Amino acid sequence: MAEKAPLESVQTFGRKKTAVAVAHCKRGKGLIKLNGSPLDLIQPESMRFKVAEPILLLGKQRFANVDIRIRVKGGGHVSQIYAIRQAVAKSLVAFYQKFVDEQSKREIKELLLAYDRTLLVADPRRCEPKKFGGKGARSRFQKSYR
Repeated sequence: MAEKAPLESVQTFGRKKTAVAVAHCKRGKGLIKLNGSPLDLIQPESMRFKVAEPILLLGKQRFANVDIRIRVKGGGHVSQIYAIRQAVAKSLVAFYQKFVDEQSKREIKELLLAYDRTLLVADPRRCEPKKFGGKGARSRFQKSYR
């Protein structure tokens, strides 16, 4: 029985509001799939460029030897797009740190942070809960004196 080479893979996540994207990155031949379908089928079409940002920023050669599978749940269309791009960027940084070398990982990280910090750092803002005495979180019902 032949010994299989250890599977080189990392799993990272990206978040935006209530959307969570999980990216599974392993050594491969440059495939990037989102919920089983390629990235060029992403809807809305106007947000396709947003998902491709980490790929365009770092160049295709860095993604040439990795396969990335992404699953996304929750949130709206735009939140999901932002969660996906964050998961892709974080997975590549984690893969390079674990299986390639520290120098190229630092290079990638600096490029991403210089372009847009949300590619690696999650946005902590959340929806504020509604309170009594009004129809929303901050607005109050109109006060009547008569």
